[in-house]
Amino acid sequence: MKSASYLCAVALAAGLAGCDRAPAPDNAAPAAAPATTTTAAASRHDFDDAINASDFAEHVQTLASDAFEGRGPGSAGEEKSVAYIESQFKRIGLKPGNGDSYFQTVPMVETTADENVTLHLDVDGKPRELKFGSDMVIGTRTGQPKVKVDGSELVFVGYGVNAPEQGWNDYAGVDVKGKTVVMFINDPGFHQQDPKLFEGKRMTYYGRWTYKFEEAARQGAAAALLIHDTEGAAYGWDVVKNSWSGAQFDLRAADDTAPRLPLQGWITGEAARSLMSALGQDLDSLYKAAGTRGFTAMPLKAKASVELTSVISEKSSRNVIARLDGAAHPGEAIVYMAHWDHLGNHAHEADEHGGADGKAGADTIYNGAIDNATGVAGILEIAEAFAQQSPKPDRSLVFLAVTLEESGLLGSKYYVAHPVVPLQDTVAVINLDAMPVIGKARDMTVVGFGSSQLEDILKPLAAAQGRSLHSEATPEDGFYFRSDHFNFAKAGVPALYAKGGDDLLEGGVSAGQAAQVDYRDHRYHKPADEFDAAWKMDGVIQDLEALYGVGRELAGNTQWPTWYEGNAFRAAQQKLRPATSAP
Repeated sequence: MKSASYLCAVALAAGLAGCDRAPAPDNAAPAAAPATTTTAAASRHDFDDAINASDFAEHVQTLASDAFEGRGPGSAGEEKSVAYIESQFKRIGLKPGNGDSYFQTVPMVETTADENVTLHLDVDGKPRELKFGSDMVIGTRTGQPKVKVDGSELVFVGYGVNAPEQGWNDYAGVDVKGKTVVMFINDPGFHQQDPKLFEGKRMTYYGRWTYKFEEAARQGAAAALLIHDTEGAAYGWDVVKNSWSGAQFDLRAADDTAPRLPLQGWITGEAARSLMSALGQDLDSLYKAAGTRGFTAMPLKAKASVELTSVISEKSSRNVIARLDGAAHPGEAIVYMAHWDHLGNHAHEADEHGGADGKAGADTIYNGAIDNATGVAGILEIAEAFAQQSPKPDRSLVFLAVTLEESGLLGSKYYVAHPVVPLQDTVAVINLDAMPVIGKARDMTVVGFGSSQLEDILKPLAAAQGRSLHSEATPEDGFYFRSDHFNFAKAGVPALYAKGGDDLLEGGVSAGQAAQVDYRDHRYHKPADEFDAAWKMDGVIQDLEALYGVGRELAGNTQWPTWYEGNAFRAAQQKLRPATSAP
């Protein structure tokens, strides 16, 4: 056993100021903590060298406590979060990962929209209003305190997809410059359940809301509105509302060249159905038409006007990075990654009349225990195992806790643009996000199954645990594009995103899937995502041991895993490492 760990950094962090400061240079550490008289009861725990449930639970319970205020970037909760992660990296014996610092500053723009905003519609000459939260959400990524759209014509563009390789262009023959595009979430094949359209049930990147807004910006639209449906989005309206309310974060335009819309947002399915009905259209018929090859965009006899006022401030957040040098090939590295951020404290949702749900004293802290204190706890446990490994790994290990995942994978996006180990020397990335704590399973889920040779390494390790590998149960949800490994994948670095499966030893597939649905419906992006001592953590420990095994094998040889033939990211890897070939 190691000596006891006193989390003094956490207590000290309680008195630190937020990240409200000018962006620092890329390699700069945050300003030194000011003197503080804040005191807090120190959490004491004896950590074991081995991956185990007690240590894992200690990390999760600490990071997901109310004291960390939901780990919102740019808040006091960030200060406590990054201080805790740094203190654990130091305790484990890892080196600073970014020069002589454990931090990588991520410059960001914080935008807080006035939620009293109303979207005014002229629907065939008749006025209609959509209210923020109940009917729509809207925001801007421009960094401008006032953005106005006046009398912008609405155009229905189906799924808002321009995919030449699919022979599909929803913008063909229509000019949307200065107009407001309205579109469905997910892919054309999804609602039709047609395997011949895109990948049928399985979501492609064209189905993600981030792509749709980017494409609308490329087309010159003034605004874009996504029509929400729970099945297509893979989450209910409350998740959209919670995610788009309060402070929103983005990279500075100088650090992100992706196109940006003046205004973008969502409308509820009910609001969309009512709007289309007023225009003589049937929403169900539009779903069918938009999922048919040859669909033509449809100008609508409606105009949108909105004036959005936002509070804009430039701040910064931090990725936390640690490193364990390899004994033989220190310049080559395997990256273990998890995002530390969550949605913070939505105290703005409560007032003297009650809390976020109308009840006095309602909980407004979005603790993010599963999402993603579990992932951070996982990389800390894996880091501890590597630090004690004998013999020492030949290749280096980088442990990366990124920020701003909940704001669009921004911390990992920044890291990929500013890596501490060149991407061409990064062997693989292993991502931990929302690890299931529902007990042991007979299987292991690989999100994006069938992608790379990392699965060939994982397969025998899982088999030794009596488990098989399979794809996610709901590929239509697009989880592959919703976590931080995706930025590495786009750059060509082989990425593995795997976790416990659904076929539980106690209750089988039905119990496992029911547990996942229960989490999605009742805790995901809600204050109820809190640590529970009743969790069954034996399964997640198996997951961590298997994922540690993947890195252990890669760090002990000279293999360069590749994307499988036909994978969309294979070309990017070949460009990144032309000499890479299958072992």
